[in-house]
Amino acid sequence: MSSGVVQEKVINALIGALNGAKQKGQLKTEAWPLVSLDSPKRPEWGDLASTVAMSLAASEQRAPHDIAQIIIDNLTQREQLFDRVEIVRPGFLNLTVKPAIWQEVLREIEAEGAGYGRADLGKHQRVLVEYVSANPTGPLHVGHGRGAAVGQAVANMLKAVGYDVVSEYYINDAGRQMKLLGASVYARYEQLSNRPVEFPAEGYHGSYITAVAERVKQQIGPELAGRPAVEVEERCRTFANQELLNLIREDLKSFGIEFESWFSEASLVNSGAVQRVLDELQSQQFLFEQEGAWWFRSSAFGDEKDRVVRKQDGEYTYLASDIAYHRDKLQRGFDLLIDVWGADHHGYIPRMQAVVQAYGHPKDRLQVVLVQMVNLLRGGKKVEMSKRAGEFITMREVIDEVGADAAKFFFLMRDSDSHLDFDLELAKQRSSDNPVYYVQYAHARIASLWRVATARGIACPLPSQTNLAVLTDQDELGLIRKLSAYPSVLQGSATAYEPHRMTYYLQQLAGLLHTFYNKHRILPPAADRDLLMAAPDGVVSTDEPQKEALSPERTAARLALMSGVQQVLRNGLKALGISAPEQM
Repeated sequence: MSSGVVQEKVINALIGALNGAKQKGQLKTEAWPLVSLDSPKRPEWGDLASTVAMSLAASEQRAPHDIAQIIIDNLTQREQLFDRVEIVRPGFLNLTVKPAIWQEVLREIEAEGAGYGRADLGKHQRVLVEYVSANPTGPLHVGHGRGAAVGQAVANMLKAVGYDVVSEYYINDAGRQMKLLGASVYARYEQLSNRPVEFPAEGYHGSYITAVAERVKQQIGPELAGRPAVEVEERCRTFANQELLNLIREDLKSFGIEFESWFSEASLVNSGAVQRVLDELQSQQFLFEQEGAWWFRSSAFGDEKDRVVRKQDGEYTYLASDIAYHRDKLQRGFDLLIDVWGADHHGYIPRMQAVVQAYGHPKDRLQVVLVQMVNLLRGGKKVEMSKRAGEFITMREVIDEVGADAAKFFFLMRDSDSHLDFDLELAKQRSSDNPVYYVQYAHARIASLWRVATARGIACPLPSQTNLAVLTDQDELGLIRKLSAYPSVLQGSATAYEPHRMTYYLQQLAGLLHTFYNKHRILPPAADRDLLMAAPDGVVSTDEPQKEALSPERTAARLALMSGVQQVLRNGLKALGISAPEQM
């Protein structure tokens, strides 16, 4: 697992010290624990910290402090890598890395560019990420928007760390909900035609149903004249299904999301695939009949009880279709299945993992990411109703009001399995209080530096063409240390399916950038430019005494630093499916 050039060097040095100590007989453990690095809570404690000595205490049967001393004694690269190495009881290793090592991070970012942070953890394993998958019975609501943002970010980040990913939308276009959709549109169509019929008790009441019924009347009304009610209702269902599915596609596209695959539930039912998988499970004795219904023995695979797959009247349950769908996924050769579900489906996980096991796969072949509810606020007050739909806030309304980028960032700011308060007014603010504006403005702010530098005739050399040794200020090194953490953040976010880690990181990086920008000079003032030629040490008078004057060499180095910050901001935003604007 690549963690960035500095972290890799430090980890390799620690492993080398462990191996050296073992060869000398100072340590006896057969296999080393995972050597990882953390950032100390306080900068004076060092740049990086390791708990490897404490991890070895039990197997070595000695104090972690003593093990830490043995590791230090065997650090053959101590002088080359570290300014300071300290042991803090009970056995923490605090490591202060030489500035020259940190400076190499900027050259690494330059060399890898958009690929900085990417890895080959997945080794091209095939992954299917299925998300949104809402019934085409109405517009997508805010909860679907959060699921869409999470699913896209998970897919993006898995691709970035070496998995071959396909994103898929499962169209729930079969079963009871679709029948209710057809009945609802049919009732509104009849009302529009002055032939009122009873509206279904559990039908869909949103204003969009009336809008669809109006299009039915305009586009196919003449074809329906004189047809039996059953046939008209079926035509209303198929028409509404296509209309609403098109609406869903358009809304997702406006959100910057396009799926590589759309899979129809109806295709499974109509092709006989659902019955085939039930027959298959029955032949393996994983189904049994009881009181006229057929049950799946999911309790044999860890579920709390067995589940009905076909009712007494012969109708399939949702589980039956889901079994056929996940069987199809497995048959398509995917090594890992990731489903992004609403949190109300939590209890459904054991039965679907039981299905995976029934087909001879480990249950963790299926991973489920749960997405909790979104509370929409406006200035701190909860928003209750949608002006347009009458029942819920649509995803499109949120996008239209705050923009796709802001909506995505807000949806991703918290762990998907925790409730989210989304303040619409905050998401529109052009201020540091708005997290997405804060991050995007950091990228745009650096872009403005290039424009100003170009206008002043100041060269912007690449890190590989710059003397980075002058970057020794603690604020400069602090920015570089944060840049060096990006690969591990990306890889950790991807493998844990937790995109909120990336939003948190980007906010921290943007905060460091804005603080640095306000505290330090990056470009010399226009009035100082000519004096710099005669004062290469940068000691010149300035009308901003709170900021240091700069030599051309330090200007170039700081511009190289800004280049690295901008690249990482761009990479991180792209991983989340969010744009990195040049101007704001």
